[in-house]
Amino acid sequence: MSYMYMPGATAVGITFDNGVVIASEKRIAYGNFLVSKTTKKTFQLTPNVGAACAGLVADMQILALQISALAKIRKMEIKREIPPNSIAKMISNMMYERRFFPFLTQIIIGGIIDKPSIYTLDPLGSVLPDEYAAVGTGAESALGVLDPQFKEKMTEKEAVELAKKAVKSAILRDSFSGDGIDFLVINKEGCKEFSEKLN
Repeated sequence: MSYMYMPGATAVGITFDNGVVIASEKRIAYGNFLVSKTTKKTFQLTPNVGAACAGLVADMQILALQISALAKIRKMEIKREIPPNSIAKMISNMMYERRFFPFLTQIIIGGIIDKPSIYTLDPLGSVLPDEYAAVGTGAESALGVLDPQFKEKMTEKEAVELAKKAVKSAILRDSFSGDGIDFLVINKEGCKEFSEKLN
């Protein structure tokens, strides 16, 4: 019996009072083999929308390149920034078109135009809006932290700390996750990225 192998990972997205935090760990493992300890799984798609992925990073890299290009074209047409829900719908359409030979990635899209928003997409393109989300093999552990500790109107610092705690919790229990955390913080002032090593 054959089956499709999906590599593990953990990514989370959290809304706060003035934006969103997206975080993911850095490990890629195939079965028992650790392929990389420095993989970037967070992507800035537009000045006010970002994404993180779990699954095949190559698929997400291709999607990120294509969506960034499409978003630039669309911005020139409508002469304003593309909102996160439109980016999520564009990715959803691309994933659904490939449903018989799908992109093997789960995605969290987050951003802000009028208000912060988070969307989760599965490999077939379902778009699920939420205030916070987790995807990947470590999602259960991450949600175990997010569910009781998330609250509306958190500060940026509180949201970053909660994202860190959620990903760390997944790293402790999920052997496919580890080796540090990448953060992408998007607010009305713009986008910033930073990383944190784990002891």
